[in-house]
Amino acid sequence: MSQITLNRPFRFDPYSPQNDADPYPAYKVLREEHPCFWSEEAGMWVLSRHEDILNALQNWRLYSSAKGNLINEFPGRAGATLGSSDPPRHDRLRALVQSAMTKRALDHVIEPARASVRRHLAAIEGKDVFDFVGELGGAVTLDLIFYLFALPPENADEVRDNAVLMVQTDPVTRQKSPAHLAAFQWMADYAARIVEERKANPGDDLLSNFITAEIDGEKLLDKEVQLTVTTLIMAGIESLSGFMGMFALNMADFPDARRAICADLSLLPDAIEESLRFNTSAQRFKRCATQDIELYGKTIKAGDFIMLAYGSANRDSAVFNDPDTYDITRRPKRHLGFGGGVHACLGSMLARVAVQILFEEFLTAVPEFSRVEEQLEWVPSSNFRSPGKLLLRRG
Repeated sequence: MSQITLNRPFRFDPYSPQNDADPYPAYKVLREEHPCFWSEEAGMWVLSRHEDILNALQNWRLYSSAKGNLINEFPGRAGATLGSSDPPRHDRLRALVQSAMTKRALDHVIEPARASVRRHLAAIEGKDVFDFVGELGGAVTLDLIFYLFALPPENADEVRDNAVLMVQTDPVTRQKSPAHLAAFQWMADYAARIVEERKANPGDDLLSNFITAEIDGEKLLDKEVQLTVTTLIMAGIESLSGFMGMFALNMADFPDARRAICADLSLLPDAIEESLRFNTSAQRFKRCATQDIELYGKTIKAGDFIMLAYGSANRDSAVFNDPDTYDITRRPKRHLGFGGGVHACLGSMLARVAVQILFEEFLTAVPEFSRVEEQLEWVPSSNFRSPGKLLLRRG
């Protein structure tokens, strides 16, 4: 584990490769010494303690999402999506999206997900070394997204590539680059096109449900459907694939835990929760103060942006005993791996089911494996943390 050297004033840079590789030493310093910290690099305050972040998640009136929830927001997105809006607009969007999602029960995706996992496992069967992210986690996630939305398969590579680009941030300029903005525009145009096509030819799929979802005679507007689809594809591909990659990383780094799960697959649900705590892929999200906030002797001014460091909250010793230890028997009920408050992740149950199915099959087929590379290639993102690839060797 890397160490923080305090021979100069402490800084927290969410764009640095060091924080991509291991943000936890910096989080520890933040929690213990700077619980309300102004980050020059991010241009916002950083909250790192579980209590403060949970309070912010539960107090949307004071900690608003209406100016965007991504550390580096896309033009036109703030205030128009579930994650970037406040009640009552948020409540309307969430109710309509939730109505659409509940029409397609989780058990409808179990067999397609399992079939996808088995297909991709068969493709790597003869390989001693394989990339878990590209050949399993990412591939299965893409299959699941395309199944849920009934998307045309010929666009799969473009959708995946643009979704991965969308979550990234240039670590040098600390902004979305022209390539990242172009990826967002491509996805928005793609969503607009498929929404129009599906309106003309609705089916039994999540996109059709978004279009037809209705509460008290009110439906989602076309623009809301488009932005919701754009966001869910981006978040679904990165968050789910990223979490699968992080879980596989934990299984490689903690072989005793992996072998215990292989011997008793009923341990998987608790291991999933511990991985969400220990190494969540959703590391940091943004809020905006609606009025002055006094915290730890600092004044967060109305209009200031605030970074909520979920990854730090999940390692807070005030809530979790021995937080830097990976313990699959822990049952960490208060983790923030899926956020909390009004913005708790709507897809959390789907994600849990998909991860469980993948690892039931994967750990049965490949019970012994290890990392090929000590230094991983991390996706450069100010919000998410996940390996861009994860080479594993059997045996």
